[in-house]
Amino acid sequence: MSNLQLRVISAVVLAVFTLGLTWLGGLPFRLLCAAMTILIFYEWTRMCRPVPATGLGFLPEALLLVFVGALIAGLPAPWLLLLVAVLVVVTVVATSMRQSSIRQTSMRQTGQWDASGLAYAAVSGLSLALLRDGDHPGLVAILFLFAVVWATDISAYFVGRAVGGPKLAPSISPGKTQSGALGGAVGGVVAGLLLAAAAGAGNLAVLGVVALVLSIVAQAGDLFESWVKRRHDRKDSGTLIPGHGGVMDRVDGLVAAAFALYVIGWISASADHPAQGLFPA
Repeated sequence: MSNLQLRVISAVVLAVFTLGLTWLGGLPFRLLCAAMTILIFYEWTRMCRPVPATGLGFLPEALLLVFVGALIAGLPAPWLLLLVAVLVVVTVVATSMRQSSIRQTSMRQTGQWDASGLAYAAVSGLSLALLRDGDHPGLVAILFLFAVVWATDISAYFVGRAVGGPKLAPSISPGKTQSGALGGAVGGVVAGLLLAAAAGAGNLAVLGVVALVLSIVAQAGDLFESWVKRRHDRKDSGTLIPGHGGVMDRVDGLVAAAFALYVIGWISASADHPAQGLFPA
């Protein structure tokens, strides 16, 4: 079986599983977001921690579990956002207090990566969970997000392979091309508009701009994860998903775009019900 076939099969299985929980919403979807948060942080720390591991012991993991519990319990958005900020600050302060004279620089760098990973993982799960909410606008918002990000990924891959041309960011991700990035953006906008039209949305011009922003942010999120991996001499974030590597390798663009869409929805409506500003019932 070729790597492309393996990637396609894995992607289809994951898509069916994810769409099923997305349709259910509520607690099942929050559990999915919680599991994704834990796996992202696990892969982040496995990449970024030196050997031996951080001198903070299991404090970052314990703090993450506090957030996961709050996410599953369905705490309001302001409390979740405040909790993320507090947990990141606690990690940074604990790092400062535990620095030793021998490993001061290494300890500080490890603590910074742990704090960054905690924020990255928590905000990823929070954005998706709050976007979905429990109503119809939340379902449409998540499906819109999936359509844009998945179409961006697929279009960029095939256009890049077919057209080639100048590299997008050769020092970070040598395989990505400018033609692929452009093709991905076009594919993302088209898919987003088709989904929005099928859902009966009336503000298609605005949603077309939103889809373009999400496509660009998704590709930036992909490049960011590639930079983190290159920074720590890793090819993949993990080995959990056949043909794709780790969870971060599969959701890097999705979580970046989810946060962007959450912020847009927050500005348009509210922190607790962001989807209602984009897809009013």
